Amino acid sequence: MDAPGSIVRYFRGKNILITGSTGFLGKVLVEKILRVQPGVKKIFLLVRATDDGSAKRRIQTEVIGKEIFQVLKEKHGNKFNQFIENKLYPLAGDIMYENFGLHNVQLKELTDDVDIIVNGAATTKYYERYDVAFDTNVLGAKYVCAFAKKCAKLKMLLHVSTAYVAGEQEGLIPEKSFLVGETQREGTHLDIESELNLIKDTLIELNTNSSSENTERGAMKELGLKRARQFGWPNTYVFTKAMGEMVLGHLRDDLPVVIVRPSIITSLLKEPLPGWMEGIRTIDPVIIGYAKQDLKFFLVDPNTIMDVIPGDMVVNAMMVAMAAHSEEQAQTIYHVTSSLRNPASYTILQETAHRYFVDNPPRGKNGEPIRLSKMRFFSTVAWLRAYMVIKYKLPLEMLHLVNIVLCGVFSRLYDEHSRKYILAVKLIELYAPYTLFKGCFDNMNLERLRMATEQNNNGEHYFDFDPKKIDWDDYFYRVHIPGVLKYLA
Repeated sequence: MDAPGSIVRYFRGKNILITGSTGFLGKVLVEKILRVQPGVKKIFLLVRATDDGSAKRRIQTEVIGKEIFQVLKEKHGNKFNQFIENKLYPLAGDIMYENFGLHNVQLKELTDDVDIIVNGAATTKYYERYDVAFDTNVLGAKYVCAFAKKCAKLKMLLHVSTAYVAGEQEGLIPEKSFLVGETQREGTHLDIESELNLIKDTLIELNTNSSSENTERGAMKELGLKRARQFGWPNTYVFTKAMGEMVLGHLRDDLPVVIVRPSIITSLLKEPLPGWMEGIRTIDPVIIGYAKQDLKFFLVDPNTIMDVIPGDMVVNAMMVAMAAHSEEQAQTIYHVTSSLRNPASYTILQETAHRYFVDNPPRGKNGEPIRLSKMRFFSTVAWLRAYMVIKYKLPLEMLHLVNIVLCGVFSRLYDEHSRKYILAVKLIELYAPYTLFKGCFDNMNLERLRMATEQNNNGEHYFDFDPKKIDWDDYFYRVHIPGVLKYLA
C-alpha cells in the first residue's frame, strides 16, 4: 500500500454492498467512494423499506439529498442524477433476517457479483429495547457473515463496531478480538443463545399478561440494561455490539474480516464539507446547552480525556483497511481513536467553547444576545446525585405532600416532573461511562497501517486518519462548534 492512488484504484470496478448507508458514517462513506472513484461499478445500499421503490426514495431523501453531496453534485453538474442512477442500487431489506429478506433474483445478483461488504447497520441508542438491539447488532452480524460466505467473489467484509465494547476498562485497552462467552465481569460467562431465548421467553410472558405497548417497551429496555450490567457492560448498545463481534469472529471461518472500532465520532474535519454532521454525540449536548443556556450542569471530569475522532478520518481508515486486507484470510481489528496518539481533555472543549461564544454571542428568539453563565461540572456521579436531590428531588417531594393535602390538585404536575427527574437520573447513569471514562485505546494496529500507507495530502485524493495532525483547539473553534450549531442545534 504505497500511495493514496493505489487505494483509489482498488475500488475501481468493484461491486460493494453497504448496510447502514442512511446513518452518518454511511453517508460519508458512500460520498467518498463516489467522489474519489467514479469508476466503482455498483454500490448496493440495503435499507429498511417496504419495497425497492420506497428504498430508492429513502436514499434520495436521507442520503443523496443531504448537503454533504453538494461537492459531488457540483463536480458532475447536470449529469449528477444519471451518475447516481448508474452507481447506486437501493435494496429493500434488513440485516435482522436471513438473506436480508431479499428475493431470489436479487440474492443471486449479489452473491455472484459483490466484492466488498461494509456492515455499518446498527442501533446505537444506549437505552434501547433488548430485543431490538439484539436483532440488529447481534443477529445482524450473524446474517451478514452467513451472507458473506455465499458471495463467490468476496474480497473483504468490513464490520463497524465501537471502541466502547471495552466497557468500563481502565488503562491501555488493546485491539484484540472477543472470545465467545467472554465478559467484562470476572466470574461470569455469556451464552448468546441463552440471551436470545431469554428475550423470546420475556416477550411471550409479556404477551400472555396482555401488557400494553408502553409496558412491553419499558420492560425490554430494562432487561437489556440489566443483562448488560450483569456481564460488565454499561449499556445495551455496547453489550450487543460486543456480542455481534463475538458472533462474527466465531462464524467467519476464513473470511477476510476487518473490524473497525471508532470512539466518539464527531463532525467532518476536512472533506467534503468541514463541520458537517448528523446525530448528537456525547460531547454535543454541552455545546448546545451552553449556547442556549438551558443546560445548567453536566457530568464530566474536565481532566478526563475525551476520545473523539472526526467522521472523515474514520471513513479514510475504513477505505485504507479494506484495500490493505483484501483477500486476507484473517481478522484484523482497528481502534480508530485519538486518546493515545493525540489526547484531548474536556478542559480543551470547555475553554474553546467559552472563547467561541464570547467571540460569537448566541442570541435568543428576540435577537438579543444570551447572557452566558458558567455551566456546573460534576466529576463524580455521587456529587451530581447529591446536587439533584437538593435541587430537584426535595422540591418534588414537597410538591407530592402538597398534592396529597389538596386531594390531588397537582397530580398531573407532580407526575410530569417526576418523570423528568427519573429520566434525568437515567441519562446520568447512561452517560457516565463515557464522560468519566478512564481507559485509553491502544491503536498500534492502526498506526502500523498508517505507516505502511504513504500519505500524500497535497494530491487529488486524501486518506489521512492520523489524529496527531489535529489541532483540537482549532478544530473545535473553527469546525466542530460551528457545525454543531448549524446542523444540530
